[in-house]
Amino acid sequence: MTAAAGTGTDLTALSARLWAAVIDRDESAAVRMVTAAADAGADEETLLLDVVAGVQHRVGAEWAADRISVAEEHAASAIADRVVAVLARRPVPSGPCDRGRITVACVDGEWHFLPARLLAEVLVRRGWQVDFLGARTPTPRLVAHVHRTNPVAVLLSASIPTHLPAAHRAVTAVQSLGVPVMVGGAAFGPDGRYARLVRADVWAPDARSAADRLARGLTPPRTDRRHRTHDLSHLADQEYTLVKGSRPTLVRQCVSDLDERRPAMRSCTPAQRERTAEELARIVDFLATALYVDDADLFTTFTTWSAGILTARGVPAHSLRLGLGVLAERLHDFPRALTFLCKAVDALPATPAQRERK
Repeated sequence: MTAAAGTGTDLTALSARLWAAVIDRDESAAVRMVTAAADAGADEETLLLDVVAGVQHRVGAEWAADRISVAEEHAASAIADRVVAVLARRPVPSGPCDRGRITVACVDGEWHFLPARLLAEVLVRRGWQVDFLGARTPTPRLVAHVHRTNPVAVLLSASIPTHLPAAHRAVTAVQSLGVPVMVGGAAFGPDGRYARLVRADVWAPDARSAADRLARGLTPPRTDRRHRTHDLSHLADQEYTLVKGSRPTLVRQCVSDLDERRPAMRSCTPAQRERTAEELARIVDFLATALYVDDADLFTTFTTWSAGILTARGVPAHSLRLGLGVLAERLHDFPRALTFLCKAVDALPATPAQRERK
C-alpha cells in the first residue's frame, strides 16, 4: 500500500496508526486521522476499502490468534463503524449523475454488517442512490422494501456459511419480483460456488468488483428461471431438515454423552457447560449447512478453523475430535452426515497417542 494518488498520504503508515488507535480504543484519534487524510485529498473509496477494511480484517485475524480479546475485537469493530459513519457524512465528491436505486442488505441472521456498509458507501460515491437496510434483514422486510422502491438490483451480503439457507430464500424471493440479485461475502466461498448453488444472478468477490460489475448492468432474472425448481435434489433424503430441526435435542444429548466420556465435565461450572453447549450447537449448525449445500468441504473447513482457534487458546484440539465423535454416534442413521463427520475428523491434527503410534 503506497501513497494515495495526488496526495502526500502514506496509506501504509495511516493503516498502522489507525490500527494503534482502534486497539487503544481511541475513537477520536481514529476519526481525526482518517478525516485528515480525506481532507488532504486521499481517495475516499481507497480509505474505506484499503485502510478501514484492512484494519478490520486485521482485527479478525488478531482475535483468531488470541492476541486480542472478544471485548477488544468488539470495541475495535465499533470504532471502525464510526469512522465509516463520519466519512459517510462528508459531501460526496462530484462524479457521475444518479445511476439508479440499489438496495444493499445483510441476509437474515447475518450481523457482520460492516462489509455491506462499506459497499453501500462505495456505491454512493460512484453515483448510485443506495438504501442500506443493515444487519439481519428479514426476507419479508426485504421483499416489502423492494416492492415499495423497485430498485435496479439487490445486493446481499453474508459472511457466515450457516446463513446460506436464508440467503437462498432471500435470492428466490427477490428474483420472483423480477429484480436481479448480486451476492458477496465469505459465506459464498472464495470462488462463489455457493452463490451459484443459490442461483444468485451475480457473485462478486469484493466491493470494488461488485461496484464495477453493477456499472456494466445486471439483467433481470428470466421468468422461467425464477419459477424453476432449484437443483437441490440431495435434500430429498431429509438429512438437512432432520438435523436442523433436532438441534436442541442433539446438543443436550451430546453434552450428556460428554459427561459420561469425560468425568471432568461433571465438575465444570455452569458457564463452562454453557460454552460447551454453544460450541456443539455451532458444530450442528455448520453440519446442517454442509448438508444443505451437499459439500463436505464446508464442514471440514469450519472444523479445522475451529481446531486452530482452540489451539491458539491452549485448548487441546482432541476435545473437538471427541465432540465430533459423540455427534456421529447420535447421527448413525444419517449416511451423508456421517461421511462429512468422518472427513472432518480425519482432517484434524493427530492426537499425541496417534503421533506415538506412527
